[in-house]
Amino acid sequence: MTGRLAARRRAVASAIAEAGAGALLVTDPRNIAYLTGFRGSGGVVLVEEDGEAVLCTDSRYELQVVEQAPDVGHVISREYVAGVLGRRRGPADAPLAVEADDLTLSAATALRRVMATVGADEAPVIETSGLVERVRRAKDPVEIGLIEQACRVVDDAWTHLSTQRSVTAGRTEREVAADLEHAMRRAGSDGVAFETIVASGPNGAHPHHVPGDRVLTDGDLVVVDFGATVAGYASDCTRTVALGVVADRLLDAYEVVRRSQVAGVAAVRAGLSCPELDAVSRGIISDAGFGKYFGHSLGHGVGLDVHEAPAVSSRSTSTLSDGDVITIEPGIYLPGLGGIRIEDTVAVTGGGGRSLTTTSTALSVL
Repeated sequence: MTGRLAARRRAVASAIAEAGAGALLVTDPRNIAYLTGFRGSGGVVLVEEDGEAVLCTDSRYELQVVEQAPDVGHVISREYVAGVLGRRRGPADAPLAVEADDLTLSAATALRRVMATVGADEAPVIETSGLVERVRRAKDPVEIGLIEQACRVVDDAWTHLSTQRSVTAGRTEREVAADLEHAMRRAGSDGVAFETIVASGPNGAHPHHVPGDRVLTDGDLVVVDFGATVAGYASDCTRTVALGVVADRLLDAYEVVRRSQVAGVAAVRAGLSCPELDAVSRGIISDAGFGKYFGHSLGHGVGLDVHEAPAVSSRSTSTLSDGDVITIEPGIYLPGLGGIRIEDTVAVTGGGGRSLTTTSTALSVL
């Protein structure tokens, strides 16, 4: 494991040099875990241009940091930034890169004060965006294995709910969401990857509906979007089910979305541009006359974040490559009537695509 982490830090070090900096102050907890293995809730890491790193956390994690991050330097202090800058090996006045997307204005002001105390008040601060995340995009086999475990969790949880008939008329969206999250925990999830979506009937026309007290009713389509985490890595899956007799327009739309989703998964391969992949699925929906009801992108990357690079959209500048893990999630949303979304998490490996979520996408009528 330590060799893999060192290789990641060396890759980040190359990006630091390209940014014109001598070191990177890492403050995003996911990036800290990615580069060191440390998964505590407090701390920062300084990665220098040669790939060496020092991590500062407080006494709550004094034992944990030794166990999880044995191959980087450690400082135990509540003054995280001062702790790592005080151990900087390069010149104090060399440019320091920061994660601008994670650094608040108040934290940036505090950073300048700390830099003055360690004699680095003249050092330029270089704002970077996505520097570590670009390295994170290509998952190694261990990472893909962890995402696959998180996908097995959602598969097991969805199978359990379907077997127990938990998604049924008379129950509320909130109750179904609670049952699903409990089932994911029992199946091995460390937690939810995002707030579970249960959108019934007309609420299904809202792609990011928050589960409420609406009671599921015969004639509803119910959109269920859920994800688990295993060792920090996320999964993402959506299934849509029918309760009783559903309007023909919704049934027609479901079959269009299913054809679109199956085609999208089948098209995944290294070398395909993300706009081309988006067009495969979007074209099927547009040709069926539902194009204006599919407004979001086809998918996104999945990893330590449930939404990360690459973006799978018509506006994306990315091309798929081995090591990418993405979602394929077309949808149709009909205001006042309901919605459909079908989503799988798909790994790009061996030049092709492999779905890591495996439960059936055929319409279940409950």
